[in-house]
Amino acid sequence: MFRSCAHKRVSGWQRSSASLRYVVPLHGGQYYSTKSNFVRIVEVGPRDGLQNEPRPIPPPIKAELINRLGLAGLRNIEAGSFVSPKWVPQMAGTAEVLSLIDPIPNAELSVLVPNGKGLDEVFRVLSASTSHDTAAKPPPSITEVAIFAAATDAFSRANTNVTISESLARLEPVARAARAKGLQVRGYVSVIVTCPYSGRVDPRRVRDVSRELLQMGCYEVSLGDTTGTGTPASVRAVLEEVCKEIDPSRLAGHFHDTNGTALANIFTALNMDLRAFDASVGGLGGCPYSPGATGNVATEDVVYALTGESFYGDIGEPYSEPSRTLPSSLDPKWDVGPISLPLLAGTGAWISEILGRESTSRAGRAYLARKRREQQLAEKAQAQAKL
Repeated sequence: MFRSCAHKRVSGWQRSSASLRYVVPLHGGQYYSTKSNFVRIVEVGPRDGLQNEPRPIPPPIKAELINRLGLAGLRNIEAGSFVSPKWVPQMAGTAEVLSLIDPIPNAELSVLVPNGKGLDEVFRVLSASTSHDTAAKPPPSITEVAIFAAATDAFSRANTNVTISESLARLEPVARAARAKGLQVRGYVSVIVTCPYSGRVDPRRVRDVSRELLQMGCYEVSLGDTTGTGTPASVRAVLEEVCKEIDPSRLAGHFHDTNGTALANIFTALNMDLRAFDASVGGLGGCPYSPGATGNVATEDVVYALTGESFYGDIGEPYSEPSRTLPSSLDPKWDVGPISLPLLAGTGAWISEILGRESTSRAGRAYLARKRREQQLAEKAQAQAKL
């Protein structure tokens, strides 16, 4: 049975009574407490959410999406990627997108880089401006880069044309160079449950690839159920194996909602002490190298699942029972920071309309439908009052 890790955290390898785990310092040595009720949501809509869209999306629209996400309270946003337009055409123009983003207070922006060439593009964007125009925008607040590997050779070859070991060897100097420039490095491991090319994945491979990414300097590794086939039982099995060697505070969850199990998988991971999860506004997403996989779990749905009771209000019909007194309102168990569900729902609806479809976020659609009904009732009351 998995047991929560409560031992002292230090950098490098450490021994606990249960296992040998690898942990690394985060953001100047500060750690996220696995006992905290704070859940960090990493918004991946502008990159992972849009990368599979068939029609080109103009950079100003992508920048506006990021600006709206910032206004909605998201503080960790994956803004784009520096990959070859030949392989992911939708990510062309990331440098222009970054130049159009408004400053977002206390936000951390990341970009995905597959190799050293992509990292060089990041350095070019971040280079100090020589313009004497005092009205010019400052360089974008990119604080980290993301690198990615896979848990199967088949997926790795389909995605990057190299095996897992070759991919990790390619990524190590990228991580080292990024950290040397003061950037944080976040890692991804794709296909942690099933692979579209080779089937069921051995959790030990997920463990080993995650460990390699941490050893090369990633502060956190996001475990991706790329195909969206994971269930609470299979996700628990993967995490139990990975957490034999890696502290859960160094892990994040990235769950696609292909089979409607993403939220259940998130709560499974929460119960195993993970406190960071990737999500995509409006449920945008998919993977060009995972046929049939649908979008990421919707950010609105995650926020509602963690904090939705705060929208209930007071008890409408108090129940008289002298032996017990219930609180008049419910406080959410989880804290997601300053994220605003109303603004998030509006953003999901906005970008979905631009893409020519309805948002797949159930919480977002429900919230907006409820507000429309309230507005209609208010307008009806006003009309009756004038009679």
